[in-house]
Amino acid sequence: MLTAMPRFAERGSSTNQLLRALPPDDSAIWLATLEPVELPLRAVLHEPNATISHVYFPDRGAAASLIASLGVDRGVEVGTVGDDGFLGLPVMFGAESEPFRAVIQVEGTGWRSSASAFRQGLDASAALRGLCARYAQSFIVQVGQASACNRTHSVEERCARSLLMMHDRAQEQEFALTQDFLAAMLGVRRAGVTVAAGALQRAGLIQYRRGHITVVDRAGLEAASCACYLVIRESYAPVLAVATAS
Repeated sequence: MLTAMPRFAERGSSTNQLLRALPPDDSAIWLATLEPVELPLRAVLHEPNATISHVYFPDRGAAASLIASLGVDRGVEVGTVGDDGFLGLPVMFGAESEPFRAVIQVEGTGWRSSASAFRQGLDASAALRGLCARYAQSFIVQVGQASACNRTHSVEERCARSLLMMHDRAQEQEFALTQDFLAAMLGVRRAGVTVAAGALQRAGLIQYRRGHITVVDRAGLEAASCACYLVIRESYAPVLAVATAS
């Protein structure tokens, strides 16, 4: 379990888009319960079918994956969460667990709320309920579209889509991403990732070395991706519109 940061951090300094969009007077009591946390690479926020004790709101640059197990030492990513959302969605619907592992994929910082405090906040704040509901809809689109994508499109197209999604959330040209983790994101063997990433690198779209990806040509990477990336990105427009207006 992660622990709170041993430093003071103002809640107003959060770059999580949901937290920034909340009216302070509407959500003051719940916002006061938030704790700042470090989100180190490969930290597990919750295990499959284990009680979700905290809900996490990553700040800009941090990103996490929900991983579905496919047997011993095998798994596939079913969802990506960055500063556009939160981890612990089942808590919103009254559930205590989910069959996925939540793992930090790009390290950074964030904020957490105990599951009980989050439920109380939802009960008390119409703004929090509305934002989280819009995010939940966007996340459902992401999961559904990615599932169809993994069944239909080439590994190279899916690799480009996944890298674009990580680039959006990391908000840096370079971010850490191992081939093993990318293989889990795509649900393929490492050899398939080597071929797909190699093709993108030879095309001058990315550079890959020592577990780090650098996006060299963003427009070219979008062209190499399937249309699923745009469908997923546009599904977050209602959430981002509220965050931008706040």
